[in-house]
Amino acid sequence: MAKLSQEDLLAQFEEMTLIELSEFVKAFEEKFDVTAAAAAPVMMAGPGAPVAEAAEEKDEFDVILAGAGDKKIQVIKVVRELTSLGLKEAKDLVDGAPKPVLEKVNKEAADKAKEALEGAGASVEVK
Repeated sequence: MAKLSQEDLLAQFEEMTLIELSEFVKAFEEKFDVTAAAAAPVMMAGPGAPVAEAAEEKDEFDVILAGAGDKKIQVIKVVRELTSLGLKEAKDLVDGAPKPVLEKVNKEAADKAKEALEGAGASVEVK
């Protein structure tokens, strides 16, 4: 059998569906007794490097409804505007607080959602 070049292998993988590629990875792991783990970036901080910098770089936020307050109907309306939930799902979310309303959104969207929910009388946390 002729040895395939890296480009040839990549071309073959390009033609595979995600399911086929997933099955290939499983077979590869079993055959060679290895695991395909995602490479994690290694961060090495020099002496005296501030740890607070990592917190400032956060770009994804979760908007969590802590409580509905007195104006539950208004809060349900705002939840429906912010999400694609139906009336029952939005009501269940508000009734089950604390629950996330939006997950992994940018800072602007999180701030707008928090402002809208608080305007309707809800208590909100942004994490």
